[in-house]
Amino acid sequence: MQPVRFRFADFLLAPGERRLSRDGEVVEINGRYFDALELLVRERGRLVTKDRFMEEVWRGVPVTDEALTQCIRTLRRQLGDEAGRPRFIETVPKHGYRFIAHVEDGSAGPVARSGVGGGTVWWTDLLRDGLAGTGGGVAAGLLGGLVIGFVSASEGPIGAASALLVLLCVTVLVALLGGAGVAFGIAAARALRERFDGWSVVGGAAGGLLVGAAVKLLGSDAFMLLVGRSPGDVTGAAEGAVLGAALGLGCWIGRKLTLRQAMALAAGLGASAGLLISVTGGRLLIGSLDQLAGSFPESRLRIDNLGALMGEGGLGPVSLAITAALEGALFGALLVGALLAAGRHGRA
Repeated sequence: MQPVRFRFADFLLAPGERRLSRDGEVVEINGRYFDALELLVRERGRLVTKDRFMEEVWRGVPVTDEALTQCIRTLRRQLGDEAGRPRFIETVPKHGYRFIAHVEDGSAGPVARSGVGGGTVWWTDLLRDGLAGTGGGVAAGLLGGLVIGFVSASEGPIGAASALLVLLCVTVLVALLGGAGVAFGIAAARALRERFDGWSVVGGAAGGLLVGAAVKLLGSDAFMLLVGRSPGDVTGAAEGAVLGAALGLGCWIGRKLTLRQAMALAAGLGASAGLLISVTGGRLLIGSLDQLAGSFPESRLRIDNLGALMGEGGLGPVSLAITAALEGALFGALLVGALLAAGRHGRA
């Protein structure tokens, strides 16, 4: 007979082995707090009073209520839970705590979710997470397109409304393609998480590289075919790989954080990636649009208006760096946030 184990969300609690793991990776937790979590999980859905914690966890050792409060606070941090919006441990004021997440029998092990030779759950996770991340990328493209459109669309025969619509279509399309590449790359690595934990960095980089290379190649060929002129050095494989790797790292680390913390982390990593791309001579969307506008003097797109807002005569090095960082932050926060939220909701 196999020992009893409990699975909830991404976690596996093995009381007999005194181990808590998340996606196959051991979560460090001291013995007393492990006992408290085991008690909560075993009594899932039912109130566990403060007195019961004192009897079964501290076993009569005199401690203050603050010790229990610190225990629950630490458990929430390890589980990526929030007291204000609990997914695992709910506070029952003045009485105790209740474990509210869905718990399954984990005795059969993690094979069904491994994505390698067992079950079919992995591909539904892949599809769900990939589509959610793509949606987050599209949302970033929509917001970014609105900002670019209002600041940069010049007056002219096209009209401000038409210019804004065109810019929105362009930014959303680029965000859709880039978001799909990065999100499905990360989601594929997450689907294999039991054996390739941490490979979301590689998955994000690979997805960004492939889509960036394909878009640049097809875009350059399309311009040469239609207008007989190259669009110049626009964003491509290198930029996609750097940004994808940063977001993959954010997704990997963010799974241990609350959603808000994970989005903030992804924004910081995305901004850092955008800044790195800019200072090494690469370009993200705004820089690529400026390059296109400069390659076609008859263009009515005035991206250099963004530079004027930052004290430069055009889109200079400072403006390119700042806008690239902002692009990376927005894209990262929304894509990683949507991907993690979908995964947590699907496993809760």
